[in-house]
Amino acid sequence: MKTFTALLAAAGLVAGHGYVDNATIGGQFYQFYQPYVDPYLATLPDRVSRSIPGNGPVTDVTLIDLQCNANSTPAKLHATAAAGSDVILRWTLWPESHVGPVITYMARCPDTGCQDWMPGTSAVWFKIKEGGRDGTSNTWADTPLMTAPTSYTYTIPSCLKKGYYLVRHEIIALHAAYTYPGAQFYPGCHQLNVTGGGSTVPSSGLVAFPGAYKGSDPGITYDAYKAQTYQIPGPAVFTC
Repeated sequence: MKTFTALLAAAGLVAGHGYVDNATIGGQFYQFYQPYVDPYLATLPDRVSRSIPGNGPVTDVTLIDLQCNANSTPAKLHATAAAGSDVILRWTLWPESHVGPVITYMARCPDTGCQDWMPGTSAVWFKIKEGGRDGTSNTWADTPLMTAPTSYTYTIPSCLKKGYYLVRHEIIALHAAYTYPGAQFYPGCHQLNVTGGGSTVPSSGLVAFPGAYKGSDPGITYDAYKAQTYQIPGPAVFTC
């Protein structure tokens, strides 16, 4: 007989959308926060990813939920990885109807770590990777996540000063962006201890969440069913 938590997990995956399930960081495997299992355990596992409420979206760009998801709290652990190395994120299977961009940001945490830090509405985030629509085709940055096995890779900028960083990673689903309630945001955050690297702490092009996006942005209010070019929202990508 299936356990209650297993049933919850199955129900969530059937009814929903998606989230990052696990990752390979610094050559190590990390199970990310499990919204349909972790809250029901007698002892909450220590994770490198911050909590999320489930596989549903954030739909209001003015809410703090846009940052790391609703009611998100810091994780206890950090994943150690060298500047310049790749991080592989594996999503749960993404629905084919939810086309849109995939965007990744980083923010430098205090020297003591990310485990007690909440960015609030401060402009601390710099974009490190983005992907949108391939011309006017039906191929989007999230298209590879619609076929198992799913994976997305970002590279930690090689020039970053060593230290602790919070990574904000999201898919923006645009299947209903031209109607109410509009675009759907699926953000999640995980914590890194970056080693090696250079001496750069990005100080320009920083944005806040909420604040980086407006509901009227062309990359937020967009008809994905028309053959038209797409403008990814947010700042330019940081480069070393």
